[in-house]
Amino acid sequence: MTQNRWLVPFLNLGHLLDHLVMLVFPTAVVALGREWGRPYSELLPLALGGFIAFGAFAIPAGWLADHWSRYRTMVIFYFGIGASLFLTGFAQSPWHIAAGLTLTGAFAAIYHPVGIAMLVASSARMGHALGWNGLWGNLGLAAAALFTGALVDLVGWRAAFFVPGLACIAAGAGFLLLVQDPGKVKKSSRTIGLHIDVRTMVRVFAVLLVATAFGGIIFNSTTVSMPKVFDERLRALTQTNFGVGGLVAVVYTVAAFAQVAMGALIDRFELKRLMIGVALAQIPLLALAAHTQGWAMLVAAVLMMLAVFGQIPLNDAIVGKYCADEFRARMLAVRYVVSLGVASIAVPMIAVLHGTEGGFANVFLVLAVLASCMLLASLFFPSRGEFAASKLRAAGTAAAA
Repeated sequence: MTQNRWLVPFLNLGHLLDHLVMLVFPTAVVALGREWGRPYSELLPLALGGFIAFGAFAIPAGWLADHWSRYRTMVIFYFGIGASLFLTGFAQSPWHIAAGLTLTGAFAAIYHPVGIAMLVASSARMGHALGWNGLWGNLGLAAAALFTGALVDLVGWRAAFFVPGLACIAAGAGFLLLVQDPGKVKKSSRTIGLHIDVRTMVRVFAVLLVATAFGGIIFNSTTVSMPKVFDERLRALTQTNFGVGGLVAVVYTVAAFAQVAMGALIDRFELKRLMIGVALAQIPLLALAAHTQGWAMLVAAVLMMLAVFGQIPLNDAIVGKYCADEFRARMLAVRYVVSLGVASIAVPMIAVLHGTEGGFANVFLVLAVLASCMLLASLFFPSRGEFAASKLRAAGTAAAA
């Protein structure tokens, strides 16, 4: 792929906007519930369609990018999410909001299979590129909490959709003007796996899909619920939507640097050890968050999100390292349709568990159990020695053919 200096900056900006638009509603819903006089457990499920679409539409997005154009598919991403946010801002009923969020999720689904595939193909230091790209994505989470809270307090909940919608359209215009089309992906590989035999390839991607499913639920549950968790547990620290959003933004911004650190570690250490380490850290931190209040909750949230965010570049690095370039968009699509599709369970799960006696304590305890399952899957990921043996087998098979 032909590299140009504006490609990576716009891919990073796209990651920021992608996560920002998906978390506008979970922050705005706190104020919307007060304005409409409806409970959180009733309004939050309006986001379900958006999160399902966020995962499901990754498959057609990846196929379209590999068969048509990754560049043009990214253009559709920018303008599509911008237009969808505007439609949501004009909503007159809960069902209008649900439809707008679903459409937003469908266009937002484009980024991960397409943008990450373009990023990996254009970067010599994959871990470094994924780490910084992940940082920008998490800054989008922080921006969603901060600016949504501010816009809701100062203007109203509709502005929380209009303003980022305008930003997405402006970014799309900049992408068209400044980013050169790298051209179509060259087709040269016969198999999805890169320099590994079929048996190891199946094992790698089986572990990836299992781990990414549990990790997706954990990520989505923590990021979707965080504004409401802080609204309930940190009221002694702040009484405004902007204050809650600001605290969430601080947590996400600090935790975002876990991805930069993980990117550096990916370039130096084997992935299996990193996967096990991250899962081991998540289990006690999620359990700790279940039973803390006030300042203790704020500290627990920072530590917990450091571990949650640190997982993300690991999964993308597996695809980048062991999948041939011409299949990456489709393989990333499968990874994200599993991760984000399964993660849509988080919305009804939070709504149901929040209505129980334990409230968010039950949510975090369930997530700790899922982190244990992710740890178990990581133990089956091939070691560096097993990959070396696999490459020898693959080379022998190719020579015999």
